[in-house]
Amino acid sequence: MKRTNWRKAVNYLVLGAALIALPVSSATATHSQDRRSSNSVDNWQDWQPVGEAQLSFLFFDVYQSTLLTPSGTYQQSSDVTPHPLALSIEYQRSISQQQLLDATLEQWDKLGFAKQDSSAWIKKLALIFPDIKSGQKLIYITNGSSGYFVYSPQPNLMREIGAIVDEPLNDAFLSIWLSPKTEYSDLRKKLIGMKR
Repeated sequence: MKRTNWRKAVNYLVLGAALIALPVSSATATHSQDRRSSNSVDNWQDWQPVGEAQLSFLFFDVYQSTLLTPSGTYQQSSDVTPHPLALSIEYQRSISQQQLLDATLEQWDKLGFAKQDSSAWIKKLALIFPDIKSGQKLIYITNGSSGYFVYSPQPNLMREIGAIVDEPLNDAFLSIWLSPKTEYSDLRKKLIGMKR
């Protein structure tokens, strides 16, 4: 496998893992409760799949991603998160926290985010990103402006691990998969239901 392709795969993995990690402080927990009462996203497990996409490089499967919404449809707009949605990523390879952070930064750079913003966001994610093992899931659930991460280290075991209360970070994180400018346009099309 070419070094460039492997690096792209690792970078995309890192971004997926980034979704999960923000630590829950008492302020975050309070905001989380307020967010849920005003925008019910607690029932995300009952939402309908919009699309699924497999990220692979050569013979290596990296992860399987699924986009879910309450209606099973994704409404395209200039805002990548115009409505509640959940992005679930099941990793098929192990990846370190540092690889996730590096890949996230690389994708934000390719998407054209300002380095000053990316640097601030990555510091927040560095506090939350875990090392990910094959078979583990990270799920990011958003109400359209803020969201929270759920980590599933094994089947039937899930726990909320942190929140994003900053709308620009919420959108930047999901832009890795949902922006029309994403490096992985075929994956995006499958996730948002444009391509089966």
